[in-house]
Amino acid sequence: MSHVLAAVAWPYANGPRHIGHVSGFGVPSDVFARYMRMAGHDVLMVSGTDEHGTPIQVQADAEGVTPRELADRYNRVIAEDLRALGLSYDLFTRTTTRNHYAVVQELFTGLHRNGYIVPKVTTGAISPSTGRTLPDRYIEGTCPICGYDSARGDQCDNCGNQLDPIDLIDPKSKINGETPEFVETEHFFLDLPALADALRQWLDSREGWRPNVLRFSRNLLDDLQPRAITRDLEWGVPIPLEGWQDRTDKRIYVWFDAVIGYLSASIEWARRTGDPEAWRRWWSADGEGKDALGYYFMGKDNIVFHSVIWPALLGGYSGEGSRDGRPGELGRLNLPTEVVSSEYLTMEGRKFSSSRKVVIYVRDFLERYDADALRYFIAVAGPESNDTDFTWAEFLRRNNDELVAGWGNLVNRSISMAAKNFGAIPPIDPAGLTDADRALLDVAKAGFATVGDLIARHRQKQAIGEAMRVVAEANRYLSEQAPWKLKGEDDKPRMGTILHVALQVVSDANTLLTPFLPHSAQQIHELLGGTGVHAPMPVIEEVDDLDGGPAYPVLTGDYTVGARWESVPLEAGRPLAAPKPVFRKLDPSIVEEELARLAG
Repeated sequence: MSHVLAAVAWPYANGPRHIGHVSGFGVPSDVFARYMRMAGHDVLMVSGTDEHGTPIQVQADAEGVTPRELADRYNRVIAEDLRALGLSYDLFTRTTTRNHYAVVQELFTGLHRNGYIVPKVTTGAISPSTGRTLPDRYIEGTCPICGYDSARGDQCDNCGNQLDPIDLIDPKSKINGETPEFVETEHFFLDLPALADALRQWLDSREGWRPNVLRFSRNLLDDLQPRAITRDLEWGVPIPLEGWQDRTDKRIYVWFDAVIGYLSASIEWARRTGDPEAWRRWWSADGEGKDALGYYFMGKDNIVFHSVIWPALLGGYSGEGSRDGRPGELGRLNLPTEVVSSEYLTMEGRKFSSSRKVVIYVRDFLERYDADALRYFIAVAGPESNDTDFTWAEFLRRNNDELVAGWGNLVNRSISMAAKNFGAIPPIDPAGLTDADRALLDVAKAGFATVGDLIARHRQKQAIGEAMRVVAEANRYLSEQAPWKLKGEDDKPRMGTILHVALQVVSDANTLLTPFLPHSAQQIHELLGGTGVHAPMPVIEEVDDLDGGPAYPVLTGDYTVGARWESVPLEAGRPLAAPKPVFRKLDPSIVEEELARLAG
């Protein structure tokens, strides 16, 4: 048994999440975590809502609410949507807890003490009307290189060159159109160049990563620059240094505090279990957690923060890098085992865009369709290693031709025939199994090693493909054996054997598909006469802040129960009832309906 950390990217709390978001960070991490638990590993799956930064402040101002009120609203919306999707977090929390503030400040202090956080005077863009920092992407103007008139302050999308806001011709704030002021301001920077050699050695030791992630990460090391980790902003974690901690105009930058959430959420989880030191089993590089494994799940736009920035923070805090240092109070901390990045999901050939209404939010999707239908599409056709386009026509085809006509049909017809003819799981004919019977049972049992290995290596498309191959073999077996033709009393033992074999494979295939399709897996377990929890589900609990702050909801669950990753022999005589369909066949008209919604 291993201690396995499933660290899931933190969704930003400035609005509801769409299906493109959960295809990158949500479903892949849950499939992995569920499998690893079923295989007997001690899994800790953590995340939460990312709630600081300028975008939250800007949107709150526009709506006439405080940043906390805005974050409260979307924290709850996002938690409810992730619960409905069945994502099995041990703790889904938020970055506005006092526990999180304390952990962020501890890492800041440790990095500063070790010499990796240094002050620097820089030029920043300020909104004249608010006095707040304008992030680079909130400034737009004419590119000084190619003349493109809608270049951003960080990059020109026309010529691809990196830019600084002060270089733009006629720069304007995208928030209110005013011309920003450029002023000198003092901030703290993370000295990434001083950690470059340690990062390169660590990246060179990584094996089995997706090639695009490793290649991209190594290329970043060639031009590492010190990176600002504070901002002129009143919404965020205070800077824990004398002369700075009481200032209301400067805060720790959101990118720095968000990645530390993986650690702070683990510590919060441990405190809530009554064993405050339990987090160390997943994090301590010197103690009981030294052999723990940590997997980080996100979309490709977040690779840099997880393969370079976060390892730099962990290493610098632990006393590694080019400067002499020592670990902070939390001790030496484990670096990621693997950064598991997905590509982008587009929608009907276009990028997801809430402002352009090219979007379908998780909540809206689940009001009309089943959670497992979406989970299946993401698993079998999602952006695992290439950008993928979600179309309603393809969603319809996958649901009707594969889930309903393939897996659902196998479940329904095998249980229906057994219930009708035997009222229970039939016994196997004492005369024994045929070669065809044994071959199918062997295919199903072999699936546990094959599918499990693929999930463990983050090859989820191949994994669900192998599970569905077992389904296809079982459907072919039933068609060839044709138990419905065995109508005489003398034929009944053979009919019972065929149906017993089919039901055993349904049970095995259901276990193989449980990480992908947990909602229907529970239903099928019960249709087979099973009792108890087969696929545990998350719940939302209202909790008090551990350190006296405002109360908030968390997503959590008891995942010590449920199926194991193994074939469990079915008991003959277990009562069966006529099943209800597990999956809904969708009318082709949904394609036109959804495209009409998309068109507005």
